[in-house]
Amino acid sequence: MEATLIEKESIPSLSFHDKSTVSQHPQLLEQIEKATILGNAHRTKVSIYFQDDESVKKVETTIWAAGTKFICLKGGVWIPISRMIEIKI
Repeated sequence: MEATLIEKESIPSLSFHDKSTVSQHPQLLEQIEKATILGNAHRTKVSIYFQDDESVKKVETTIWAAGTKFICLKGGVWIPISRMIEIKI
């Protein structure tokens, strides 16, 4: 998958206003759960693939929390789950 690698600090400047759907990995919710456990227990970084309003992005970071609509990364950065494609551990 072609994705632009970005720093998590740049995520707040991205736009997620487009309501179009993205093709998500069938086990995305399980990937989020596993990555959150690894992030909290072992500080394990994962690769998160997601789409903003312009293109597919990739960030390598730790997931600290997950809700029903967003994940929270280290530093209080949020990504909408509806725009996530896949997590690679």
